[in-house]
Amino acid sequence: MNDLSTQLDVGALIGEPVRHESAHLHVSGRAVYADDLELPPSTLHAAFGISRIAHGRIKSMDLSAVIATPGVVAVATANDVPGENNYGGIVHDDPIFADDLVQYAGQPLFAVAATSMTIARKAALEAKIEYEELPAILTIRDAIAAHSYVIPSQILARGRAREELARAPHRLQGTMTVGGQDHFYLEGQIAIARPGEDGTLQVHSSTQHPTEVQNVIAHAMALPAHAVVVQCRRMGGGFGGKESQPALIAAAACVLARKTGRPVKLRIERDADMLITGKRHGFIADYDIGFDDDGRITALAVMLASNCGYSADLSGPVNDRAICHIDNAYYLENIEILSHRCKTHTVSNTAFRGFGGPQGMLAIEQAIDDIARTLKLDPLDVRRRNYYGASPRDVTPYGQYVEDNILERLTDELEKTSRYRERRADIAQWNAANAIVKRGIAFTPVKFGISFNATVFNQAGALVHIYTDGSVLLNHGGTEMGQGLYTKVAQVVAHEFGLPLAAVRTSATDTSKVPNTSATAASSGADLNGKAAQAACATLRTRLVEHACKTHGVQPDQVRFAGGHVQVGGERMTFAQLVQSAYQARISLSATGFYATPKIHWDRSRLNGRPFFYFAYGVAVSEVAVDTLTGETQLTRVDILHDVGLSLNPAIDRGQIEGGFLQGVGWLTNEELWWNAKGELKTHAPSTYKIPSVRDWPQHADVRILDHAPNPEDTIHRSKAVGEPPLMLAISALHAIRDAVAACGDGDALPDLAAPATPESVLRAISSLLPSGEGARRADEGKA
Repeated sequence: MNDLSTQLDVGALIGEPVRHESAHLHVSGRAVYADDLELPPSTLHAAFGISRIAHGRIKSMDLSAVIATPGVVAVATANDVPGENNYGGIVHDDPIFADDLVQYAGQPLFAVAATSMTIARKAALEAKIEYEELPAILTIRDAIAAHSYVIPSQILARGRAREELARAPHRLQGTMTVGGQDHFYLEGQIAIARPGEDGTLQVHSSTQHPTEVQNVIAHAMALPAHAVVVQCRRMGGGFGGKESQPALIAAAACVLARKTGRPVKLRIERDADMLITGKRHGFIADYDIGFDDDGRITALAVMLASNCGYSADLSGPVNDRAICHIDNAYYLENIEILSHRCKTHTVSNTAFRGFGGPQGMLAIEQAIDDIARTLKLDPLDVRRRNYYGASPRDVTPYGQYVEDNILERLTDELEKTSRYRERRADIAQWNAANAIVKRGIAFTPVKFGISFNATVFNQAGALVHIYTDGSVLLNHGGTEMGQGLYTKVAQVVAHEFGLPLAAVRTSATDTSKVPNTSATAASSGADLNGKAAQAACATLRTRLVEHACKTHGVQPDQVRFAGGHVQVGGERMTFAQLVQSAYQARISLSATGFYATPKIHWDRSRLNGRPFFYFAYGVAVSEVAVDTLTGETQLTRVDILHDVGLSLNPAIDRGQIEGGFLQGVGWLTNEELWWNAKGELKTHAPSTYKIPSVRDWPQHADVRILDHAPNPEDTIHRSKAVGEPPLMLAISALHAIRDAVAACGDGDALPDLAAPATPESVLRAISSLLPSGEGARRADEGKA
């Protein structure tokens, strides 16, 4: 935990491990989520009727039995949408209700409004639908073969990759395969639409992007944006799944609210949520890499392809982000990346914590691991030889200079404190003496760019009111999903006025208070909204200081805010007293603030520019044990050292590091999504889809924040983002499993371990390393 006492005034809040602003409400069950809001007795409850096939045309849709169900008030289809039947934010290819074409099993066809949720759900099952089934594309390889893409493919190239591959001292090819991941937020998707006068709508939505929900509703309902107000006090988790997807839920609720003239709540249950909403993109990467005798990369050519599902959603920027993170921590002088955005007849995949970055990093990390095993070198040595800083030019493949590199410092420190070298030697001895349980260890770095790839979204607004009793009300465009954003920004505001945190309250995110907001995503919530709030406070402080100088005959440097008081020359008064005096003098005590991230620019057509304001860094060492008869794996130890600049709140940041790491472990080890041959998702409930639990946390965990590492860029109090980068520390866990699997072989074969590394995947990888017939024998032993 950072000790920032030397940088802060006594009593300052910045850098203090203040508890989450809703912690007492969370633990007592009194935190109010959308489903807890008290609604009028006239409120209706809604449910979707969904497709049961992956691809086809609707020949007929008989909803008479649905409408005849006692308690059903209305049914809405595509014909009931007054405006545009679409919720796609970038490409308008996402219908709210499918019209005649069905493109995935689970696609909403209609919605039912009834007097209870149970009635609505049961009634939706009464629909009689006839389809003309069409061939369905379900995998990335099949999509590539059929040239099926949601948006055109792109190529990023630098140097002479093909020429350098041909002359490389060593060269190898491989494939990285990683599946998707369900967001599995504790609070499912939900929206409440309340019709108002003159056709207006007030919507409560569990969303990371209230403005996008507002705009989609306005277009769908043929209304101006000012007629739609979207609010969100808190979410029970988001992880990217509530960035674009909530617009579907909210728009459908609004269509029913308009049709019935009554409030409508649409809360989808877990099974329906997992069938209907998008996931993390699954990826494959076919790579061809050249390197010298020391493991230094001379050239890389990679085909990077993602499963986007049936529509574009956010797949364009997700795949761009994968391209921008395929270098991770390494300088790649000669590189060629071909990026395919594959269209399949599955649910449209969407934003997820890391937003394509983790998938890009996995590709280069596997290639480096292959290099090390081919040359019989320690993988950490090969990684360090390829780090930015070990080469003459620290410029990424997309043209951004790496000016804040602290990887060597992080690596040196964690290599020492984790005893990586000694433990690696101990594990080698263990594996030589034990045939059944193999151990593995891996050290992996993270360099993650912070900002939205789309430059326009790197802006934020805030609204700050000071009341005459000295209390402060804060509103900004960021949303709270449990990550502590409200707490951090409130700390910033309290610090600016020298107030205790209790004097500041943050109100629900509201499109009628701060307009045109960006999504709370890309790890940028505190960066953007903290700066916007600080700007609003600076305006108010200037007004208060000018008033104090005028009334007391002092200079501005003689006015100081601290401890809930204001020192004006030789006089000390409470903050409330100064505020009351300013009010009496008719000085405005309300101000807006705005912030736009500087320095960034991005040419998407050329995949070139400076998309990121700065980079966040981290390193992790994971150790695992693998039962080679069952494929079961256990994460036994993790050591993490992570860079958050000067932490705004070390307690919250540590929580994000730990939570992000374990979520990444879940993605890479046991969260397997499985569709059958008909394109039906069969892992759509906790009984079949397994997320990590507290029992998956290693017995030994040393998680530390890098001390005394201020962000060289002018971020909010020189902090760094912490939402997404820690997830990629979990790559060390996958590579530790790969290390243990490799210990099962007796030759130079490279482990063919697909992620997630489920027991089945582990056993397949082990079998591929064993002599012919040995794999089958061991599999039989495992069954026994």
